[in-house]
Amino acid sequence: MKKTFKGRVVVPGTCKLKALVSRTGFNTLASYKDCKEGKNICTDQNNKDLYGKSTVGVALCLPQTIGSTTGGMVLYNAAVTNCSPGALLFSKPIDSLAAAGAILADVWTDNSMPTIDSLGDEFLDYVKDGMTITILENGVVEVE
Repeated sequence: MKKTFKGRVVVPGTCKLKALVSRTGFNTLASYKDCKEGKNICTDQNNKDLYGKSTVGVALCLPQTIGSTTGGMVLYNAAVTNCSPGALLFSKPIDSLAAAGAILADVWTDNSMPTIDSLGDEFLDYVKDGMTITILENGVVEVE
């Protein structure tokens, strides 16, 4: 069964990816401590949903980011080193630091991360790890 959600486009793009879901805030700095060329296993022990899982090339579904002011640069660096998520999908409005990282990655690297925010709590309640996510240019996110 396919369910459709509509959010606000922060970084445009289209893609089809597998979902990786965090029901709590995503600490970018704590999650990318071991980011190496093409690989990243989430190192944030406080995030039980993601700890020990690869965050590379997935549709990272989360409520919001948390943590330090380095968050945007961490996301940008993840794109530079080819270990970024394939897309960022926020149930809540994105914070300025995460938005800056996603936008910088889009402008300055070849690894764009389509980013949609304000998808709503129902989105995060519905989506599960491994579900197929299709992101359309207009902020529509299809989950099946």
